[in-house]
Amino acid sequence: MSHAAAFRALHHGRVPDDPLVLPGPWDAASARVFAEAGFPALATPSAGVAASLGYEDGATPADEMFAAIARIARAVDVPVSADVEGGYGLAPKELVERLLEAGAVGCNLEDSTDDGVLKDPVEHAEWLAGVRDAAGGRLFLNARIDTFIRGVDDPGAAIERAAAYVAAGADCVYPIGAPTAVLPLLRAGIQGPLNMVARPGGGPSPTELGGLGATRITFGPGLQRHAERAVREIAERLAERLAERPATRSAE
Repeated sequence: MSHAAAFRALHHGRVPDDPLVLPGPWDAASARVFAEAGFPALATPSAGVAASLGYEDGATPADEMFAAIARIARAVDVPVSADVEGGYGLAPKELVERLLEAGAVGCNLEDSTDDGVLKDPVEHAEWLAGVRDAAGGRLFLNARIDTFIRGVDDPGAAIERAAAYVAAGADCVYPIGAPTAVLPLLRAGIQGPLNMVARPGGGPSPTELGGLGATRITFGPGLQRHAERAVREIAERLAERLAERPATRSAE
């Protein structure tokens, strides 16, 4: 079985309290840590990768993002799905080729523009269908739905977009920013796997989100930011210890 087929299979036949949990590595070292911990697959966060490369979220050049994805995929033996934002303006065929060259078995694709405008759902569905056709089953397509983070609070709008994207061939939909309270409603109105985000150390647990209807759980840049805070605390303690050292007299 190919990595793509194995990754797709992980999303099906799951019981409600056992969603697929996909940690988000931001570099090769973090990918190895998650894989060695026993997670069956990983899903990169574009914001976390951007931070590791010194960019603001959404500002990573496409070449650097694909290179980072390739380093992550090369570092582990488990399937890696990649967040490639809105596709960097690439035509479906080129986007698929670059993802496959990087070693990815799936991808996240957003339905709003860099300036925060929601894309026309019909046009976006047609583009997703082009990606699906170019991939020919070699990529798991996770269609991100941005209505909630763009100020459209009506769950019906997300459900309508989800229906269009699933019909276009999306394997999973991801209504990012959806309140936990509407998750059962989304689950009832959406066919196929449903991606929700969990926050490390706060909010509903992956198991709780699974019980409410989530098929798979990702963390966005949460794990990278959690690790960054830990490193900052270590650096501050080190700086404090250095400040406590008695000053040495310079040689006369």
